[in-house]
Amino acid sequence: MEEKVRAHVVIHGRVQGVFFRMETRKTALRHEVDGWVRNNPDGTVEAVFEGDKPRVGAVLSWCGHGPPHARVDELKLEWEPYTGKYSTFDIRY
Repeated sequence: MEEKVRAHVVIHGRVQGVFFRMETRKTALRHEVDGWVRNNPDGTVEAVFEGDKPRVGAVLSWCGHGPPHARVDELKLEWEPYTGKYSTFDIRY
């Protein structure tokens, strides 16, 4: 059984208006990772990913570049205690 992890990220760059949230959700669902993603008022995108460590790692790797029209300048990552409170991956508004 894989180790369960929780990653909290804030992504800086050209990440709003480029389908970042929608593509993050698709990527998370494809990798069977739960959590959420949202746009922040400061122009960043914030997300929480929970699941098996390798699966969360794959989603984080994708977030390092994002969808085709995005430009990721910085990804701030914080590992937090796994909660298991999510049963899917949602876009928050």
